[in-house]
Amino acid sequence: MVSRAAPTGRQRRLATELRRMREGAGVSIREAAAMLGADRTMISNIEAGRTSVSEDRVRQLACHYRCPDEDLIDALSAMAASRRRHHWWSDYRGRLPDGHLDVSEVEHHAVRIRTAQTVHLPGLLQTEDHARAIFGLAVPRLSRLDVELRVAHRMQRQSVLQGDTPTPYTGIIHEAALRLEFGGRSVARRQLERLADACAQPHIRLLVIPFSAGEFHGAGQSVLYAEGPVRALDTVQLDTALGANFVDAPTPLANYRSLLDLMERSALPADDSQDFIRSMAKGL
Repeated sequence: MVSRAAPTGRQRRLATELRRMREGAGVSIREAAAMLGADRTMISNIEAGRTSVSEDRVRQLACHYRCPDEDLIDALSAMAASRRRHHWWSDYRGRLPDGHLDVSEVEHHAVRIRTAQTVHLPGLLQTEDHARAIFGLAVPRLSRLDVELRVAHRMQRQSVLQGDTPTPYTGIIHEAALRLEFGGRSVARRQLERLADACAQPHIRLLVIPFSAGEFHGAGQSVLYAEGPVRALDTVQLDTALGANFVDAPTPLANYRSLLDLMERSALPADDSQDFIRSMAKGL
């Protein structure tokens, strides 16, 4: 085990799940340490993400806690094993806020992604010019270098929807987000054309909630729901004025799944949504 000063979001999630597993078994920190023949500080450090943990140690702890969920144990062991890998977003560490990197990590490891936007368009489908216009409106104002770093990072995030094994993606977009012309009319037109073209890809499903739908569940919210290899490892990311906020407790996760299901029911079917977006693009 190796101590570290700044665990990633994924490492913190592993630590959280090991704590939940221990608490679910009714085992105290002192008892868990005794099972390993170790000091209780080691368990505290593991559960705080201050100390990395190997896949063998994860399985050992799961055995002591009598966890019956083999799929969860396998998924947690894989999370522990991934600590040794270098991913593209690591190159941005120290250059962008950690929340940006944590979003990339969550998306990269998701087996399916669902999003809902009522003001902004999905970051995974934004054009460079659209993203540049968004970041250019940040308060306090970002330097040109900081804007370009964020744009480059956002473009690299889109790799999860590309390649031979793209991640299945469903995006729910309110008409209000489609009509906001960030960057001007020509930028907005190219952005809408990008969205319409994306709809033709088999792994991408975009659903538009039109103004005519009236009131709808989730109004005003921006939600990213990343499904993990097992339901217990799903993650929700919310945009806030202070940056990315992550939710992983079971009850809120269930509520966000229900919310997205309800939002889908308010949206047009996929084919009609594509026609809707294409028609708006032609009107610009």
